[in-house]
Amino acid sequence: MKGHSVFIIDDDEAVRDSLVTLLRGQGVTARSFVSGDDFFARLPETETACVVTDIRMPGMDGAEVVRRLNELRPGAWPVIVITGHADVPMAVQLMKSGVVDFIEKPFDPNRLFESLMGCLGVLTDRVTRQKTARQAELRLAELTPRERQVFEALVEGRSNKEIGLALNISPRTVEIFRAKVMTKMQADSLSALVRIALSIRG
Repeated sequence: MKGHSVFIIDDDEAVRDSLVTLLRGQGVTARSFVSGDDFFARLPETETACVVTDIRMPGMDGAEVVRRLNELRPGAWPVIVITGHADVPMAVQLMKSGVVDFIEKPFDPNRLFESLMGCLGVLTDRVTRQKTARQAELRLAELTPRERQVFEALVEGRSNKEIGLALNISPRTVEIFRAKVMTKMQADSLSALVRIALSIRG
């Protein structure tokens, strides 16, 4: 899970220190903050991160932390909420706000660690998809206008004959362009080409 960070927001020093120690011991980059105000005053520039926040803290509470993060980095940083004052309506509301887990104190450190590993796994998958999409976009940009037309027709499921009629070229010529498209897009099958197109379109 290298490359991602975990930020812990809790006014309880013992909780902060134990979580940072646990995570760093597992090779995870971790930082702690004494409050929501402290966190936003020193908002990290890290591109990918998970946030663990308590709910009831002096000043800005955890719910406000979630709200502000949704405004600043919508969906970018998964949030796990820990609290000693849980109630069902609060949990439901926070989950609707995008919180990925809701853990009551006192909690089992392993339970939280597993939840965090899930969050970091999601981030890793997201980064991989974004990288794949960027690479595909670069390859797509290298297609000629005619190759691009053939590419679009292929991923729409059109046959060589249909493509030839639409573009006023022979099926043999379509085959030639098709081969060029597959090579340039690094696709070994039509299904792979469709997956590439879907990755680009998100």
